[in-house]
Amino acid sequence: MSKIKNNFINLLKDVSYPTKKQEQEELWNVEGVLKKRLNQKFKFDTRALQRLNTSSLQGKEGSTETKADKIVYEEKNKWIIVDVEELHNYIYKNKITRIFLEDLTENLEWNIIINK
Repeated sequence: MSKIKNNFINLLKDVSYPTKKQEQEELWNVEGVLKKRLNQKFKFDTRALQRLNTSSLQGKEGSTETKADKIVYEEKNKWIIVDVEELHNYIYKNKITRIFLEDLTENLEWNIIINK
């Protein structure tokens, strides 16, 4: 289990996990209800940030084929949770392929930020 997923599941209740095939094809890592924030069960993409290509930038490569409802980003002192549908609409509307986390928190309406 990845470190980010292991830490993030402490914020969830009614937790379930995808099969290996679902995780690879549907691009989500854990499903559950975000305690004290939401009352609906969602699928979360909790993959850690990684170095992109040969640049020094870190990020997540995504796909519009994901079945995840939310994407989780972990920073040193907080969690940032972004809605996948809103993110995809933002990408299409602005015709962009690279998005910075600061842009997401400034330009998307549906974000949850949880301090650690």
